[in-house]
Amino acid sequence: MTSIRYYLLRTLALVLIVAGGVAVLAAYLITDHELEEVLDTQLSLHSRIVAGQLPDDVQDADLTRLSQALSIPDYPAETYRDGRAPAVGEDGASPRLYHEEERKLAMGIWNADKTPRLLQGKWTQGTPFPAPEEEGFRWVDYAGQRWRVFSMYDDRHDLWLSMGQRSDFQHEIVARITWNNLIPMLVLLPVMLWLMNRIIRRGLQPIRRLSNQVQGRHARDLRHIELDVPRELAGLHRSLNDFIDRLGDTLERERRFTADAAHELRTPLAALRIHLDNAKAGETASLQKAYTGIERLQRVVEQLLVLARLDRTPDTQATSIDLYPIVIDLMADLWPLAHDRGQRLTLEGLHQLRIQADETEVGILFRNLLDNALRYTPEGGHVEVELGETTQGNAQIRVRDSGPGIPEDLLEEVTERFRRAADQRTTGSGLGLSIVLELAQRQHATLHLRNRPEHGLEATITWQAP
Repeated sequence: MTSIRYYLLRTLALVLIVAGGVAVLAAYLITDHELEEVLDTQLSLHSRIVAGQLPDDVQDADLTRLSQALSIPDYPAETYRDGRAPAVGEDGASPRLYHEEERKLAMGIWNADKTPRLLQGKWTQGTPFPAPEEEGFRWVDYAGQRWRVFSMYDDRHDLWLSMGQRSDFQHEIVARITWNNLIPMLVLLPVMLWLMNRIIRRGLQPIRRLSNQVQGRHARDLRHIELDVPRELAGLHRSLNDFIDRLGDTLERERRFTADAAHELRTPLAALRIHLDNAKAGETASLQKAYTGIERLQRVVEQLLVLARLDRTPDTQATSIDLYPIVIDLMADLWPLAHDRGQRLTLEGLHQLRIQADETEVGILFRNLLDNALRYTPEGGHVEVELGETTQGNAQIRVRDSGPGIPEDLLEEVTERFRRAADQRTTGSGLGLSIVLELAQRQHATLHLRNRPEHGLEATITWQAP
């Protein structure tokens, strides 16, 4: 996976370059537009100045003197008589050039009938520069070059006057301004990239410290990560500590489960070995005791496997199910056990009761609840199952037995794993109610145990109404 630091550096560098390019392009376009307006203003202003300097009655001599003043080396200004052949001034000083950019400017004067009177600069190359058609600004292509031209009609002298500049004059100025802005950015770009790299490295240090603290831990070190982190990492920091808590609880359950299972299996195995040894010695009664021990061991193993699966299985998706057919089927499965012991097994209440739960887990829950009631009910006893609803509309299932019940001081603890009353005569593992409680919690239901006034135990499971 790409490094966050390199990703940020690469992305920010790209953003910086793109933003710089957009800024330079915007500066170029804005400068080009603003400079065009400034230069257009100068063209119109200079045209007004020249028109204002002409005498009221313009003679050829006046235009000759003006042409001599406007002439530059290689491009002398030319005056025209009667719109025909140009006439060069005879007397005048040598043309002088004060700045190279003067070659990119030109001026022209025409009669009212559009015949030329004076052309200056590069407007004298070959054919005369086109006469103006109307006042204002326009673009004109002449001698392979593009000119920005301002034209005005002087009513006082009945003359047309145009001033123009080559387009590359403006473009060169805009290019210089743009490069003057771009070059410092190019020079500063490596420095800015280096600074961004340093800033990003410093900003990612909390992640590095958090990673180092997690990476350097021993597998059994489940202490909380005590580290000051920025606000952006607070959620990750909290989630890691919550995960450590959950992992610690899981490992503790695994350890307790392994220890309890080893202890619970050791006792029936030891008893089974004694009974088998006695049977080998000729005591036939020990075979029945060994068979009973095997039954208990089988039940313990089955319930341990159920608990192990529950501990490792995430919460299932609840669906709408009907309790009645599930209860009927499981009561039919356990009826032979009740019949062999002369017990009465009855079902009362509603014939349809829908809840939001997982059907498989509800089956395991009810089977353990009913099996627990049958085992602790004496021969000839009675086990009642009732389906109903509370006044709030919550679904309930009650299982009542006529057994000895549970001592009041153990009612809150009997759902713990391997916890059984000390005076119980019925064989068991102490896991049945633990499985019921865990499955009820997974189904977001509640388990309530109480001793019946006459005798026996009543276990109630309540599901919240959807």
